[in-house]
Amino acid sequence: MAQGTVKTYDPTTGGGFVLADDGTTVPLADDALDGSIFLMLRQGQRVVYDTVERGGLTLATRLRLGQGKD
Repeated sequence: MAQGTVKTYDPTTGGGFVLADDGTTVPLADDALDGSIFLMLRQGQRVVYDTVERGGLTLATRLRLGQGKD
């Protein structure tokens, strides 16, 4: 489980990126919001997420509410 901040999100396509707390940028998986309380995301929102490897990329999936960065 990782934590970060929503960098970008396009509600039309469902695409976007999370800026992980370690400084890496992680693209959202197509199913990132499936089963989530989120209907959409906003830039700067803190999220907790899992990662999955698909097509040689590490993607953020299963997004949940995050906590403030200490």
